Amino acid sequence: MSKFKDLRIVDNFYQTSSFFPMPTILISTLDDDGQTSIGAYSLCFPYYVAGKDYYAMILECRNSSNTAQHLLKRPHCALNFLPSNKAYFKESVRLGFPGDTPKEKMAKFNLTLEDSMIDTKRPKIISEAFQVFECTWDATLEDAYKDIPGQSEGYNPPYRHFNGITSQFGAHFILKIDKILMEDIFHQAIIDGVKAKNFPKIPVDYGYRDNTHFWYADTKKYHKEKVPAPKEVDIKTVRYAADRADPDIHFTDEACKRLTRVPRIFLKVALDGCVKWAKENNITTIDEKEMDMINDKRSHEKKKT
Repeated sequence: MSKFKDLRIVDNFYQTSSFFPMPTILISTLDDDGQTSIGAYSLCFPYYVAGKDYYAMILECRNSSNTAQHLLKRPHCALNFLPSNKAYFKESVRLGFPGDTPKEKMAKFNLTLEDSMIDTKRPKIISEAFQVFECTWDATLEDAYKDIPGQSEGYNPPYRHFNGITSQFGAHFILKIDKILMEDIFHQAIIDGVKAKNFPKIPVDYGYRDNTHFWYADTKKYHKEKVPAPKEVDIKTVRYAADRADPDIHFTDEACKRLTRVPRIFLKVALDGCVKWAKENNITTIDEKEMDMINDKRSHEKKKT
């Protein structure tokens, strides 16, 4: 007999009908007076991760929230990721509770704000965060710029599918990532190679569970598991694809050998990336030396440190 039981799916199923791990993010926006306002969210996840001309997050929220209404008027925001800390989480719960105006919430704000690293006219960022994504809502998708702010009692149809006002009480915002800011110790860890001791202490949020409490978990220990070695692609397959990648870029046999460990499904993407790098650096022949430079994804950052 199965150990599983059928559980009724209801509104906010991710927390009312399941145990779903989520991030805890404080989002900075600008209110009508041009002052930074902060709201707490967990339904914010990577959206465009590859193959586009920009990277993006998706935010899901109530369309009547301060954050949603601010974004409908002014597209800039900052996603502030705070480390695991009981006081920080208590403040996040307070900031996430609906009903207060931005001024009422910010009057009791007990964290530290500093200027955006893009433009001082953008929302401020939180100094206690270990990382910050400065973003801009892409209101051009689905013509979402036509959505009008101010309807706090709910919106009438028609609704958009994935960007802007998506239901009577819901909204989705595709947030273009303009800049990723990282606390120095974790910035260096990513460049040098992350180890378990270098991970930030990240809280995992489980939501409004029992009408009286939010639940979250501390991250106390990180574990690693070795990635299985990929099956090597035949070098003839790589050579065939490399010769057709671009007529102006030549791959040597040695360079092709380095690509035999790339899974076949990603081979074209890898070759296209090599071609793009070569053209950006005025190189027409890719050999082992060039492959080393391409594979060192953090070479630019290392030169700056």
